[in-house]
Amino acid sequence: MQHVPATIEEQLLRKAIREESPWENLPKRLQTMLISKEEWHKRIIDYCIRKRLQWNQCFARKICKEGEYYEEMMRYLRKNLALFPYHLAEYVCRVLRVSPFRYYCDMIFEVLKNEQPYDSIPNFSAADAVRLTGIGRNEYIDIMNKCRSKKFMWKLNKSIAKELLPTQPVDFPVEPWWGVCLVNFTLEEFKKLTEEEMATIDKVCKEEVNSFILFDPDIVRGLHKRGLMYFDVPVYSDDRFKVSRLEGFVSNREQSYEDPIEELLYAVFVVSSENSTVAELATTLQADLSHLQAAASFACRLGWAIKLLDPESILRDSSIPSSPSNMLSDDEYDSNASINSEKSGQQTHGLVIEKNRTISGTAHVAFVVDANITSYLMMGSVSPGLKSHAVTLYEAGKLGDSSIAELCKDLSTLEGKKFEGELQEFANHAYSLRCILECLQSGGVANDGKIVRPSNPTETQHSFIDDITSVTSEIGVSEESGYSNINENEAKMYHNDDSSDHGQSIVPQPDSSPNESDAAHVLPMTPSGTSAENNTCKPDYESQSDKKVTSLDGSENDRTILKRKRKYRVDILRCESLAALAPATLEKMFLRDYDIIASMVPLPASSVLPGPSGPIHFGPPSYSSMTPWMKLVLYTLAGNGPLSVALMKGQCLRLLPAPLAGCEKALIWSWDGSTVGGLGGKFEGNLVNGNVLLHCLNSMLKHSAVLIQPLSRYDLDDSGRIVTVDIALPLKNFDGTVQPIGSDMGLDPEGVANLDSLLMDLSSKIELFTVGYIRLLRLRKEIQSGMLIPDLEYEWFPLSLEFGIPLFSPKLCGRICERIVLSHLLQTDSLSEHHDAMQSLRKILRELCSEYQATGPTAKMFYQIEHVKESPRHLISYASGRWSPLMDPSTPISGAPSENQRFKFTNRQRGKTEVLSFDGNILRSYALAPVYEVTTRHIEESTSGSGVKHESDEADSREVVLPGVNLLFDGSQLHPFDIGACLQARQPVSLVAEASAASTSLQATRISI
Repeated sequence: MQHVPATIEEQLLRKAIREESPWENLPKRLQTMLISKEEWHKRIIDYCIRKRLQWNQCFARKICKEGEYYEEMMRYLRKNLALFPYHLAEYVCRVLRVSPFRYYCDMIFEVLKNEQPYDSIPNFSAADAVRLTGIGRNEYIDIMNKCRSKKFMWKLNKSIAKELLPTQPVDFPVEPWWGVCLVNFTLEEFKKLTEEEMATIDKVCKEEVNSFILFDPDIVRGLHKRGLMYFDVPVYSDDRFKVSRLEGFVSNREQSYEDPIEELLYAVFVVSSENSTVAELATTLQADLSHLQAAASFACRLGWAIKLLDPESILRDSSIPSSPSNMLSDDEYDSNASINSEKSGQQTHGLVIEKNRTISGTAHVAFVVDANITSYLMMGSVSPGLKSHAVTLYEAGKLGDSSIAELCKDLSTLEGKKFEGELQEFANHAYSLRCILECLQSGGVANDGKIVRPSNPTETQHSFIDDITSVTSEIGVSEESGYSNINENEAKMYHNDDSSDHGQSIVPQPDSSPNESDAAHVLPMTPSGTSAENNTCKPDYESQSDKKVTSLDGSENDRTILKRKRKYRVDILRCESLAALAPATLEKMFLRDYDIIASMVPLPASSVLPGPSGPIHFGPPSYSSMTPWMKLVLYTLAGNGPLSVALMKGQCLRLLPAPLAGCEKALIWSWDGSTVGGLGGKFEGNLVNGNVLLHCLNSMLKHSAVLIQPLSRYDLDDSGRIVTVDIALPLKNFDGTVQPIGSDMGLDPEGVANLDSLLMDLSSKIELFTVGYIRLLRLRKEIQSGMLIPDLEYEWFPLSLEFGIPLFSPKLCGRICERIVLSHLLQTDSLSEHHDAMQSLRKILRELCSEYQATGPTAKMFYQIEHVKESPRHLISYASGRWSPLMDPSTPISGAPSENQRFKFTNRQRGKTEVLSFDGNILRSYALAPVYEVTTRHIEESTSGSGVKHESDEADSREVVLPGVNLLFDGSQLHPFDIGACLQARQPVSLVAEASAASTSLQATRISI
């Protein structure tokens, strides 16, 4: 728990203590606050105790005696149930004769005497107490029950609890390199020593090196149990460590007192690397070296960290320079060099990472997940081996590469089991987690080292997905039910043989309203190559091998490329633990330890993303991509998408504008992920009924901006849900070809519609060479202007683009892994291509946010901010001085709400620069005059010259950028949208003039009468 000084005086006080300023040299300001010299001395001792400083190295040595200082420290530690000060054992154990075992026995007795729950002991103290005393949660409860069973005697004499406590420490593992130290013996203790013990003590006193391995372990343990010896765990600045599983960790409360060593432990668990020394780790964490050594020593005592006694083997051939022009080249396979060393920090940050994206030797991959994964792994007793992995991941924030194989083995124990209810969600995440971990460990390369082009019709493909299918071939992944009411024709229409390289699942979205549940539903599918009973996600590769892929130029290519399989080391990181680190520490850790970072989807809003100069990131390119801005960018780049309205935060509607009025249902998203009445928090959106849409919007607009997509009754299926299909990314294979989707889905031509052509169009307009999926939405098709065809044909529109690994869907996760293999995404040139694509997308996102945010050029033009400053008394009519709906020419788009609103927007004639406005009855399009366009360009130039953030600044900014103007995407373009007539307490000038004229006429009539 970090303690930051609350006041300026407190900061000055700590600075004076660190500088060892005497009372006479204190500023008058501090002397007035402290009142007396004695109070100043108390503050000095209290500060040194809280920092766990040695007496001979702190200011307290000039204030009090050594014995008084350490006795006061032990009283403070017992009072707060704090961790035993092992780094001060030379005095505490040797002189004061306070052993860790006796210290924790006294602590447990105090907790028993006060009848406090076991959870009141801080987690690290409880874990150390279990190691030495053997008293855990169950043992503590048993002792407490025995004490309370004595009733009246227990109330009179609490000391009876001591009789139930152990008298000697339990046996615990001791590493050979631990040091053996002696305490100060009394004469009686010395007389009771045997000849063997005397010889051991003489050897300890004479030898310069007193490692445990040099002595008889039985004699040493016997002396330790009698309190005559204690163990020292030496940690030096050039030592290296590897964090292992947190076996024996006790999940109690965190400490509420100040302890720099405990505070460092959590950071050490996340940031530690076997490639970094303790000194380098202290530099990365910007921490005191002595405190970090004490934290690492404690982690080794409990077996949570392993000291690497041969650090040269870890960085074998580290001096060999890496090739700046080739990533993961075959020539460098035998070397184990890595750019992930602190020795090349500046070069890595500037040259290697930024320009060439070079990875030499073993590739280090980090898979970022959220805390929900740990809760899924700990659900019930489905697999006992998963609990320790979950505890390590949650508490330490990191699960190292050495534990991944064992984790996958534990996850494989779930194969063949069937689950119901919440356990099914746990199973889905478990299956997906194993699938992506094995994919990352293989580097997206086939088992036999061959990557076969999917266009080869004569050879049977063998890729890493054969291993993926082994994960899921025996798993009964029963997707969520709830579609028994769908008729057979619909079920046939949505049938998917799952033989595509991309793999799709048609997912009708749930109908949600303020009073209804938003549980996700998936239509039943029977993939080819699997039985309908198991409903597994095993692709049919025999049928796949007979298919040909046509490249963009229409040619067919049949080649097999040989790749040498390389080593990939994968760590799992918890995003909440990463967010707790300082930004500078996190950046250093990413650059030092990892070449590739992959993220799950969806990530929580508090997640920290690597910057543009950091490692390759298969996840959201920026924080803006995790908001509805990404949908608007997708629709704008594609020139295609569903009708969408973005409303600013803080508005209150009295009626719905034309695009939203009369809709059957609508999809809504909150801009910052905030939830109001169960709405707005789901990344896939909430589907609400049109009759409650106004109420939902007014509730959500109080807290965040909102994106709305209206839907007619023809856009929904028979059960009232939308129909979507998820396409795994990347779309292209490694040679640039795009696998046809529609022909492989097994759907009728009416059901497929323009799916293939849409994906080809998207792949040509947007660079989607990344990990994730694109969700397409099925909407009603129109063949004539304003007319709907009678036989219910449909077409597909892009709905959303998600970056990362969807662990909630095993089938979709398996298809993404399949696409990683077939696209060579993790191989040489693909990483540079991915980096360039994400940089381009990040730039487009930043430009769109800058354009339409509150300080952007569109908002300035729309609200005439500069004009208001020049003429403060000028009356702005109809919320804009740039154009007037009473004078400027307009084009009516639609009148009363109807089912065909979307088609009226799409088929209208558009101007070069226009503003859409709804006056409460008719939706109109106003083309701006050339003078306004010139002014807009002037505002854009001035904004780009002075107020635009640099790319690195945007990447570091986690603040959600809200739209500063209402927007409307009409199906092909994004426009400002004026809805002043729909807002409460804001009426158009025409309506005010009409009301005023009617009032004047009525008054004149009354006068004449």
